[in-house]
Amino acid sequence: MDSLTQIVLGAAVGEAVLGRKIGNKAILYGAIAGTIPDLDVLASYFTDTVTALEIHRGFTHSILFSVLFAPFLGFIVSKYENYKSFKNWTLLFFLALITHPILDAQTTWGTQLFWPLNIRLAFKNVFVIDPFYTLPFLVFLVLVMFQKRTSKKRRFYNQCGLIISSSYLALTLILKGISYQKFTKELAAQKIVYSEIETKPSPLNTILWTANVETENAFLIGNSSFFDKNPIIFSSYPKNHYLLGDLANHPKTKRMIAITKGWYTINKKDNSLYFNDLRFGTLSIQPNAKNFVFKYKIEVDAKGTPFFIEEPKEKRDAKKLMKDLWQRIKGN
Repeated sequence: MDSLTQIVLGAAVGEAVLGRKIGNKAILYGAIAGTIPDLDVLASYFTDTVTALEIHRGFTHSILFSVLFAPFLGFIVSKYENYKSFKNWTLLFFLALITHPILDAQTTWGTQLFWPLNIRLAFKNVFVIDPFYTLPFLVFLVLVMFQKRTSKKRRFYNQCGLIISSSYLALTLILKGISYQKFTKELAAQKIVYSEIETKPSPLNTILWTANVETENAFLIGNSSFFDKNPIIFSSYPKNHYLLGDLANHPKTKRMIAITKGWYTINKKDNSLYFNDLRFGTLSIQPNAKNFVFKYKIEVDAKGTPFFIEEPKEKRDAKKLMKDLWQRIKGN
């Protein structure tokens, strides 16, 4: 999830653990702990793209990381803060650290919660930015901050934020199941033969859902709103995996394919190959859009080693995108 959401979650967890004893400092330390796992993004400045992608939401988003670093942070803070309970500081940091990857596991990218095991949990029931989750949570947290640390209202507001946000996550899992059934029925009605299907919410909401569908030679992408009255339109994207040639057997290419779990296409332009990660779709909800969220140009050095260079995002009219999204949410 986005940084603000993780800050809010970490702060609310910190408040639940130590708010009654240390007041707003619990919110502060919880917020700090809630952002720590995302420091893995710094890897992109020191290594190649493929390795950085493998590191992202890896070790720092694992149970092991929380177990190791919570007592370390708890020990340090207990030494210079007036409140000296090492046990309670450790509990605060552990819960604030571990809830971060648990929340991230709800998104498309997912997390390696059980690192070093190569298992990435990605339930894909919320978009990485979801105002319906974050804003109510934030409002209650602000209310908490203006209450005395011993106030019953303070605990009530914080519990409301935690309960409402958690209930919303549970609701999104139900909505995902409903959308999945809708997509599979539509595929059957259109007599589309497929081997795999994955669904995820479109940006900023859980009313409009997107499905990635794998067929023999192409991937299909379709959008479905709960307010739709017409059949789903699926856009087709040829796999073109053959364009990789011998590069397909290179270890780095295999690693990149493993990262996408096979959801990728290849296209060629001006004698250059491009690797498109289909898991995150396109930057437009219009049918047959080509502006993929994550697109990498493949450059090969003299030794035959491929390098995946992320293409900059295309300039786009944000207002138009929001308008298109809103129109599509309302139904086709």
